[in-house]
Amino acid sequence: MATIPAAAFEALMDGVTNWDVPKGPIPSELLLIGEAAFPVMVNDKGQVLIAASFYGQGRLVVVSHEGYLLHAGLAPFLLNAMSWLCPSPVAPIGVHPCLASLVNILQDSGLEAQIVSEPREPLGVYCINAYDDTMTAKLIQFVKRGGGLLIGGQAWYWASKHGGDKVLSKFPGNQVTSVAGVYFTDICGDRGRFKVSKKVPKIPLHVRCGEDLRQDQQQLLEGISELDIKTGGVPSQLLVHGALAIPLGLDASLGCFLAAASYGHGRVVLAAHEGLLCAPKMGPFLLNAVRWLARGQTGKIGVNTSLKNLCPLLSKGGLECSLVSHLTSDSCVYCCVAYSDKEAKQLHEFVAEGGGLLIGGQAWWWASQNPGRSTLADFPGNVILNCFGLSILPQTLNPGCFPVPSPEMRSYHFRKALSEFQAILNHRGGNLEKSCLAKLKIDGAAFLQIPAEGVPAYISLHRLLRKMLRQSGLPAVSRENPVDRDSCEAAVLCLATQLAHSGTDCSQLAQGLGTWTCPSSLYPSEHPITVEIDGANPGNDDSWVSTGLYLLEGKNAEVMLSEAAALAGLKVQIGCHTDDLTEASKLSRAPVVTHQCCMDRTTRSVSCLWGGLLYVVIPKGSQLGPVSVTIKGAVPAPYYKLGKTSLEEWKRCIQENLAPWGELATDNIILTVPTTNLQALEDPEPVLHLWDKMMQAVARLGAEPFPFRRPERIVADVQISAGWMHSGYPIMCHLESVQELISEAGMRSKGLWGPIHELGHNQQRHGWEFPPHTTEATCNLWSVYVHETVLGIPRAQAHPALSPPKREKRIKDHLGKGAPLCNWNVWTALETYLQLQEGFGWEPFTQLFAEYQTLSGLPKDKAGKMNLWVKKFSEKVQKNLVPFFEAWGWPVQKEVTDHLTCLPQWQENPMGVYICTKE
Repeated sequence: MATIPAAAFEALMDGVTNWDVPKGPIPSELLLIGEAAFPVMVNDKGQVLIAASFYGQGRLVVVSHEGYLLHAGLAPFLLNAMSWLCPSPVAPIGVHPCLASLVNILQDSGLEAQIVSEPREPLGVYCINAYDDTMTAKLIQFVKRGGGLLIGGQAWYWASKHGGDKVLSKFPGNQVTSVAGVYFTDICGDRGRFKVSKKVPKIPLHVRCGEDLRQDQQQLLEGISELDIKTGGVPSQLLVHGALAIPLGLDASLGCFLAAASYGHGRVVLAAHEGLLCAPKMGPFLLNAVRWLARGQTGKIGVNTSLKNLCPLLSKGGLECSLVSHLTSDSCVYCCVAYSDKEAKQLHEFVAEGGGLLIGGQAWWWASQNPGRSTLADFPGNVILNCFGLSILPQTLNPGCFPVPSPEMRSYHFRKALSEFQAILNHRGGNLEKSCLAKLKIDGAAFLQIPAEGVPAYISLHRLLRKMLRQSGLPAVSRENPVDRDSCEAAVLCLATQLAHSGTDCSQLAQGLGTWTCPSSLYPSEHPITVEIDGANPGNDDSWVSTGLYLLEGKNAEVMLSEAAALAGLKVQIGCHTDDLTEASKLSRAPVVTHQCCMDRTTRSVSCLWGGLLYVVIPKGSQLGPVSVTIKGAVPAPYYKLGKTSLEEWKRCIQENLAPWGELATDNIILTVPTTNLQALEDPEPVLHLWDKMMQAVARLGAEPFPFRRPERIVADVQISAGWMHSGYPIMCHLESVQELISEAGMRSKGLWGPIHELGHNQQRHGWEFPPHTTEATCNLWSVYVHETVLGIPRAQAHPALSPPKREKRIKDHLGKGAPLCNWNVWTALETYLQLQEGFGWEPFTQLFAEYQTLSGLPKDKAGKMNLWVKKFSEKVQKNLVPFFEAWGWPVQKEVTDHLTCLPQWQENPMGVYICTKE
C-alpha cells in the first residue's frame, strides 16, 4: 500500500495516459492546505481538479465534480483509486444511491460494488457526492478507522445560493474533506486542457477563493484599537504561511506577533510569547479569541496549568474554564504553551475535527540553546503548528504598543507576496512595497527551513522557487556591483541561499557564478581525499577545524567518517564568512554565504550555493581524538601550518591549489585570506612565528593557557556586518586589512593595532567589564601590551590617540566636566588603566585576570563590579586606591572605602596633581 505521496500518485496514475473527462460538467478548483494532501489532476492553468490525502488510518480521493465519477472514460483512474483507497483487496465497495451509475462502471471492470446508504463495516471504500451533510461524522470516522473515501462535487453553484464567503466552512463536502486538508472552492475550474503528470503536480501558490478571511480578522479584533505586548517577555516573530492563516498583530515592519488559522473544522490562535496569553491588558483580545475558537460551541474550555493566570482573565469576561494538565476529550477550546510536542498528534486531530487551540510561546531561547538545529523543523511549537500554516521564528520582535493593523497591513500574506514577486521576476507586472519585499525575504527564508520531504504542499513551493530563480538568474553581486537591501535582487540572493540550504540541488542556480568567484578551470577530483583532524576540543566553545579543502559554488561534496565520529556531534561547515549582512543597506555579497550540516550519519552530502572552505566543527568538551574524514567532490585550497608545512610544499601548494581562499595557521591563530594575497607570500614562516609570539603575549596578559585551547581566527571578507573589524569567532576584517595581517615587516614597523584590539575584545570577561564604559577601552590593554612587549613599539607611537598631549588633554577635559561617569569611556576609560599600569606594571593585571577566573558569585550590577575591582586592585598592589578611582568619577561605595582604610595611600597617584591644581 502506497503511503507516501509520490508512491501514492504513482499507484493512482498507473496506466493512465490521458484524462477522458465529460465535456459538460464545470468543476470547482480544489484548495490543498494539508501536509498529507497532494494533487492528482491539474489543468493547464495550474488548477487542482482531483486530489488525494490521508487522514487517520484511511485515505481520500476528492474529485471536483460528481459527473467525473459517473463517466466511463475515467474508468482506468477510478479503478486505480479503488485499489489505492481500499485497505484490503477483498473488502467490498459501497456506493451511495446518488452515484448509482458508478456501480455499473466498477462492476463492468470486475470490482465488487453495491449500493449502500451509508458507510459501515465491512466496506473498504465508500463513494458519495459532496452535497450530503447528514453523514459528516460517520464519513470522518469511517476514514479515520482505515476506510477509503471517494467523494465528488463542485461548490460554485452552492456558493451562488449560500454565499462564497461560507463555502470553505459550510459547504457539505468540505465538512468531510477539510479534516484531510482538501477543500472545494467556489472558483470554477478551466476545462480547456488537462495535463497528465509523471510526478506529483505542483500545488498552486495562491488560490483566490470566495471565503472572506477578513471577517475572521474583524471578529478577533473587534472593539480593540491597540495591542500592548509589553508584558515583560521578548516575543518571537511569527510566520503566517498557510492559505487559511491570517495575521492579527503586526509591528510597523509587518513583524507578526499574533495570528490565527482555520484548519479542518477547527481554528487556531497563536501568540508570539506565552506572556501575551496571561496579560490583563490583552484581556479583550483573549476573550474575542476564545469565543472565535469555540465557534458557538458550549463545551469545556481547558486551560493548561502552564497558563494558570489565563483563567481569571477568561472568568472575568464571563467564560467558564478549568485548569487541566493535558488535552481532554470534552474540551471545545484548549489553551497551552508551545514548549512541548507530546500532544502534537492529538492536537492536530483535535483542531481538524472542530476544536479551538489557543497557544503561545517564543522560539528564540530554544534556538540559542540548540545551535545547528532548525527551529522551523525541531522547535516543539512548530512540530504542532507548521501543519496549520503557522510557525514561530527564532527572530525576535521589539515589544511595544501597536495600533490594530490597518486592512492593508492585515492583507499581507506570504503566499500572495510570493505570487506578486513571481510576477515581477517574470516581467508580468506585480507590485510589492518595500516593507512587503523585506518581509517576504524573512518569510521565504523561514518557510524553506520547514522540512519538505514527502510533503507536496512544501515541495511545490520549493519547485516553484527553483524555477523562478533559475529563470531570473542570480545577480552578479560584488563590491563593484552592489545591490540595495530592499531590492528584488537582494530577495533573490536571500531566497536562493535558503533554497540551497533546504537540500535543493543548487547546481543549476549556481551556473555562471564561477566566472566571477573561482577560476573556470577548477574541477573537483573524482578521487576522495582523506584528511586527519584532531577531534578533541577542551575549550568552552565549538571549534572549527580546517580540512584544507574548498567546495566549489553549487557543487555537492560527500563527507564520510566513522560511526564513532558520527555519534560525537560533529558538524560540517562550508565557508568561513559567517557575518549575516541582512541588515546592511547595500550588499557586496549575498547576506548569508556559509552553511552547517550535522554529521549524525557516517555519510552525508553537503553543499553551499556560494561555495567555501570546508571545516569540521568540533563541539565543546569533545574528547574524540584523531578522526579520519574522507571528502569527495572538493578541491585542495592553499594551506600552511607552522611547523608542519615545508617551504617546498608551500610553493607547490600555492601554484597548484587555485581555490579562491586559503589559510595560514599556527596552533594559536589562523588567518583566512584570498589566494591572490597568499601567492605573493614567498615564505609564511617568519610572519607566523611573529604571530605566535603575539598570541603568546595575548595569552600571558589574560592569564590564559598557551597554546590556546582553540586557535583564534581572523577572516577577511568583501563586506562585514559591523565596523572596520569586529571581534568574535572568527574575528572579521575587510580585504583592505589583509596585507597588514601577513606582512612581518609591516607589523614590526607600523604595528597592528586593529587586529590586536579585536583579540583584546575576545579576552574581555564579564566579571571585570563595565559596559558600556569599558567595552572599547580594556580591549586596548592588549594592543598596548603586544606592541610594547613583542613589537617594541611604545604606546605613544602605537596609536595617535596615545600621544602624551592627547592623553593629558583628555584627563583635563574629563575633570573639567566634573568627572561624570557617563563621560568615562573609550580612550578616557583606557587612561585610568594605563595610569595603573604605569604605576604598578603589568603584573597586577595578569594576577587579577587569573584570580577573576576562580571567583564565584560575582556582582551582576555595574556599580558592584566596579567596587570589586577597586577593592581587588588595591589589595593586589597594597595601596589604598580609593582617591584615585574617585578622582575618575567611579561610584566607590562606603563599605569599600572603609575596608581599604588600613592600606597606605598611593603617594604617586597621578591624578593628585590635577586635583591639587583644581583646588
